[in-house]
Amino acid sequence: MQAIYSKIISGLLNISERQISKTIGLLDEGATIPFISRYRKEVTGELDEIAVGAIKQHYEKLQELSKRKETILQTIEEQEKLTPELKKRIEDCWDSTELEDIYLPYKPKRQTRAEIARKKGLEPLAKIIMLQFERDVYGKAMPFVKDDVKDVDEALQGARDIIAEWINEDESARNAIRNIFRREAVISSKVVKGKEEEAAKYRDYFDFSEPLARCSSHRLLAMRRGESEGFLRVSISPEDDKCLDALDRKFVKGNTESSEQVEIAVTDSYKRLLKPSIETEFANLSKEKADEQAIKVFAENLKQLLLSPPLGQKRVLGLDPGYRTGCKLVCLDAQGTLLHNETIYPHPPQNEKSKAGMKVVALVSTYNIDAIAIGNGTASRETEEFITNLRYDRKVQVFVVSEDGASIYSASKIAREEFPEYDVTVRGAVSIGRRLMDPLAELVKIDPKSIGVGQYQHDVDQTKLKQSLDQTVESCVNQVGVNLNTASKHLLTYISGLGPTLAQNIVNYRTEKGAFKSRKELLKVPRLGEKAFEQCAGFLRIPETNNPLDNSAVHPESYFVVEKMAKDLNSDVATLVSDKSLKKQLKLENYLTSTIGMPTLQDIMSELDKPGRDPRQGIQIFEFDKSVKTINDLREGMILPGIISNITNFGCFVDIGVKEKGLVHISEMADRFVSDPTEIVKLHQHVQVKVLSVDLERKRIQLSMKLN
Repeated sequence: MQAIYSKIISGLLNISERQISKTIGLLDEGATIPFISRYRKEVTGELDEIAVGAIKQHYEKLQELSKRKETILQTIEEQEKLTPELKKRIEDCWDSTELEDIYLPYKPKRQTRAEIARKKGLEPLAKIIMLQFERDVYGKAMPFVKDDVKDVDEALQGARDIIAEWINEDESARNAIRNIFRREAVISSKVVKGKEEEAAKYRDYFDFSEPLARCSSHRLLAMRRGESEGFLRVSISPEDDKCLDALDRKFVKGNTESSEQVEIAVTDSYKRLLKPSIETEFANLSKEKADEQAIKVFAENLKQLLLSPPLGQKRVLGLDPGYRTGCKLVCLDAQGTLLHNETIYPHPPQNEKSKAGMKVVALVSTYNIDAIAIGNGTASRETEEFITNLRYDRKVQVFVVSEDGASIYSASKIAREEFPEYDVTVRGAVSIGRRLMDPLAELVKIDPKSIGVGQYQHDVDQTKLKQSLDQTVESCVNQVGVNLNTASKHLLTYISGLGPTLAQNIVNYRTEKGAFKSRKELLKVPRLGEKAFEQCAGFLRIPETNNPLDNSAVHPESYFVVEKMAKDLNSDVATLVSDKSLKKQLKLENYLTSTIGMPTLQDIMSELDKPGRDPRQGIQIFEFDKSVKTINDLREGMILPGIISNITNFGCFVDIGVKEKGLVHISEMADRFVSDPTEIVKLHQHVQVKVLSVDLERKRIQLSMKLN
């Protein structure tokens, strides 16, 4: 079966069958995507994470299809209708739509009109009419008027119901209608009568229609959301006449009374059975496609957010701004441990600016604060201005940090476990401070859907969304690597091969025995066996260790190669890592083995140059325009600094320092055609934008990145 899977996936992804077969073999052994793409390059032919992920996705789909085929074969066999030809056709079919079409005539039916007619003994009449030779159908129908059949009209109606079902179950008929839908279907939406006021946010879709093939994912998802909320009626349909003509050409033969009956049955079959069925199919397919695009955008945004530049291990003052309830501040040490918390009231109604200022300056001095992180919510701009105008006894960097999801974290079980004695306001401020130090380590504690970088995240398939986002988080965590001796349980959970149980076991072991002194010590952790060690070890770092390789991405299975390199140079591993001139003397081809090829050797050399390096870029300070604080301060033509806060497939949203985010439509991103906004912008990128228009009533801001 694996050979069949490999052949099918090869055709879909344009990757060789051998590469796919080897990758499937690794997946079956329990290897993770990050491990395969990082440490099994020779096996897979250097497939990257995206390719390995795609293979895994298609492999799982084919496995599901195989299970479906088993169920279908069993059901037909129980009916004693499984011929050798039918069995072969089902076994050879790898298209889910075609498979369901083959199965449709055998699918156990509820009490359909055709089934009722069959029980009345009208199937022989339906067969006579379907042949379309009979000119006197009323005469032929007379013998069937008995028992439950009251008259000729009822007999003919029953026969037509059976013919309608035959037409609906005919594969070629379904494919003919599908082809017309594919080419010509139009998606339409109309507002539900009497709900115009309630549905104001869907105004663009009150009377909307567009070819389905051209309907963008965000428009389709918006219509479907309006439909699920009861504000819109959405339909997908081509021209009915074209579909009926295609069916008539196929099923109506000659010009007899029988032909007229078949034509009536064709119309009924199309309107009552075929059209609703194919419309549902296309609604599901278009929704699935829109979901895929939205999930892809979300995953890319999440990846960029998780890989945001960290400030690093600095002492930080985290500040959650507010007016009436004050600004909650916390002081954190370089490991993110909470040292102090309190509330200040620099803004109205209390206006204790002087008292608050003295308190902040004193805390910066007392706790040797290196940086201040301010949440970007209510009163953020005023708090930033207040903080930057204070005079400190040291250089203090000030950053505005996204607080999306901080309130979700502060009320979560994770936050309660971390800070059982503190309330949600303290936990929220801690989250803001820690996000500055290491966004990845903090954001893994929050459900990705709550981080605020998605598009219609609550409308897409939740199972697929979770799979995609979990895979994205796993990818980012393993790409960066984590410190084995300081990482939280939540961060360790995403490391290749671990999961919640082993992550907790590592933390428990660390608490009981103290810091890990080597990667090999991981094997002493309860339930962490050789396989889990193989999968996780390369992604865990130990900075304070005798072996510098334990603080690198070099996998323990390859340590012997580095040790041999050092020995050949009459040196040791530590000297080899620190001495660039020594490394230049190495000839990599001397270290090729049956399992270690040039890709792995090149990875090893790049790690020896910068062991344990963080792939994330350095952090930059950003300042909004000081003259703009609310939407009322905006004027058309203004050019302002901004930060990309969210990316969709129709453009991006930019924070320009007012409560409302401005939209840069995809057509305003560059002086050329742009098909994908991620070609132009990245999340949290600093940009210059021009104000095109401001709608105060709807609180909408239109921006452009085309400044000339």
